[in-house]
Amino acid sequence: KSCQKPVDKYIEYDPVIILINAILCKAQAYRHILFNTKINIHGKLGIFCLLCEAYLRWLQLQDSSQNTDPDDLIRYAKEWDFYRMFGIASLEQTSFLLGIFLTLWWMRPEMLKTKSDFILLLKALLLSSYGKLLLIPAVIWEHDYTPLCLAFIKVFVLISNSQAIRVTLNLNRLLPWLAIVFGLILENGVVCLFQNMGWDV
Repeated sequence: KSCQKPVDKYIEYDPVIILINAILCKAQAYRHILFNTKINIHGKLGIFCLLCEAYLRWLQLQDSSQNTDPDDLIRYAKEWDFYRMFGIASLEQTSFLLGIFLTLWWMRPEMLKTKSDFILLLKALLLSSYGKLLLIPAVIWEHDYTPLCLAFIKVFVLISNSQAIRVTLNLNRLLPWLAIVFGLILENGVVCLFQNMGWDV
């Protein structure tokens, strides 16, 4: 009331500009999306990101056992490997999120006191994983730099996750990155477990 200006400047901005600022990982854009919009697509976005991840893994699995027989296309359509990759991607994502939640709860238990705090952080982490959607174009437009593109996508998603944690819990930069590192350690532990069981991950 004293300055006669909106506290959230993004209320007056076009959605395209908000999206561009979110892609640039600006904290205020994240804050606007998480607190001042009624976006309810986090669940669908999370499932779609897992499907993208499973498709990428399934495609790499098919490349490793490439067969030029055209009849194999029908067999590929019926394969259960895709569903297995989806299950593995889901378990890895769950372990990553669990690592983040456990670290934050252990370091700052007062921040995650209620169920709504957990739900808000989960929504923020799912929404900030939108960078995984770039996996599909990276695979479709395959070229010599695809592994580098996939690495950049992973880094972008981790930066977005860090910003989401920072904005949601109003933290400094260090603690979100610490939580992400522990999440990655737990996720890689699950990957190692699957590989020791003889599964292709």
